[in-house]
Amino acid sequence: MQFCPKCSSILVPTPEGKKTKLACSCGYVSNTREAVIKEQVKLKKPVEIKQRKVALPKTKATCPKCNNKQAYYWTQQTRGSDEPETRFFECVKCTYRWRD
Repeated sequence: MQFCPKCSSILVPTPEGKKTKLACSCGYVSNTREAVIKEQVKLKKPVEIKQRKVALPKTKATCPKCNNKQAYYWTQQTRGSDEPETRFFECVKCTYRWRD
């Protein structure tokens, strides 16, 4: 990652002819050899929810939609740091989501 010497923003890859150079929104274009990008690598596809569920823990919780007794759960800080975390549940059977 490189930064613009004029405004200190992150330089982003920008196509310029057959080459791709690093440029800034302020108009600066890097002319150094290190700045020329020779190859762009595609990232893997994002993890689908079905694959992610394998890593989530299960607990005994009754689904309000289908009355199944087992659900995946996770916690997330949704409010200020002085507030408790919110617990989210997802039914193992019907994939309905709710929070506690």
